[in-house]
Amino acid sequence: MKIVDIKEIAIPLKSSLRNSVFDFSEMTTSVVAVISDVIRNGKPLIGYAFNSTGRYACGAQMRSRLIPRILSANPDDLLDASGSNFDPAKIFARMMLREKPGGHSERSVPIGTIEVAVWDLVAKVADKPLYVVLAERFNQGKIPTKVPCYVGGGWYAPGKGIPELKDEISRRKDEGYTVMKVKVGGAPLAEDLARLDAAIEVMGSPQSIAVDANAAWQRESALTYAKALAPYGLRWLEEPTDPLDYALLSELSGFYEAPIATGENLFSTQDIRNLIQFGGLRSDRDIIQIDVPQSYGITQFSRTLDMMAERNWQRSQVFPHGGNLMTLAIVAGFGLGGCEAYPDVFGAFAGFADDSIVTEGSINLSDRPGIGFEGQNNLFSLMQTITN
Repeated sequence: MKIVDIKEIAIPLKSSLRNSVFDFSEMTTSVVAVISDVIRNGKPLIGYAFNSTGRYACGAQMRSRLIPRILSANPDDLLDASGSNFDPAKIFARMMLREKPGGHSERSVPIGTIEVAVWDLVAKVADKPLYVVLAERFNQGKIPTKVPCYVGGGWYAPGKGIPELKDEISRRKDEGYTVMKVKVGGAPLAEDLARLDAAIEVMGSPQSIAVDANAAWQRESALTYAKALAPYGLRWLEEPTDPLDYALLSELSGFYEAPIATGENLFSTQDIRNLIQFGGLRSDRDIIQIDVPQSYGITQFSRTLDMMAERNWQRSQVFPHGGNLMTLAIVAGFGLGGCEAYPDVFGAFAGFADDSIVTEGSINLSDRPGIGFEGQNNLFSLMQTITN
């Protein structure tokens, strides 16, 4: 049993959307295929993944050093103790060979993307959905049938005013979502508050609305917005500061009583440890939003969860960034707080399986082996172009 090849291709997202900091007009993502010599139904088993959204394609690092390290290893050294499946932890360690400490995002995204594809392959070898494999290994075998899911929406877009925003939120509510996220910080405060009021009007409660500043604010703006938003009692306020400005984050958490969410732009266990230790976050309400494929992958994520548990953080406070099938499997398998959704936002990379159903704010899980990309026809067609 061995990995015979690993292929990568960069694909543009082709989106005109923007948040408060940047637009996605040039955004790309890396799609990865990890090809094995395990034959099932006459075809080799292949693990797939992509590097989520918000970080550009990272194939250069993969091709120059990460893929060669895996393919040059003794195949038996990459298998689990039984020799009957691949060992993601060993493959992760192989990719980290000769890597200098720190500087995480340069390698955490390409390593994490390959590592998640390996997990897809591992679950396919086991002939189980990935969330089942993860639940068996990391969550005492607790296998859910559905998970909470909210919409990461409310984007700024050309020609999109309050009527269009209300129409978007109304559609998502009709589709079964009960929590909606709206962008803030990319318009004047008065306009953002009008957008927020409109969103609450449609959803019916401030607890059904989260807002996301995408780390746009410096101290003065952050304090002004936080004071204006505090009376609403929103579901959460996301990324109100630069990801590494722990002092300002701690200052905000000192008076902003509703939950604060952050962490999608931190890429290592040490980063999250520093966030918890110095950012003033409160384990009884605040939310951590690690993007797992961008943060070294599932193996390291399990270690981050262990570190958080030692500091009295519950898994229910973890809502990973990224509305895709990879994140859905991770949320279900580890028993996390919930999953994000990007319906109709990032082309083929948006959404879940074609037969997914959202009911009362929760999404169903399929029984397809692996991550289940095979059930997302448009995306899987793109993925197959790597190996066809």
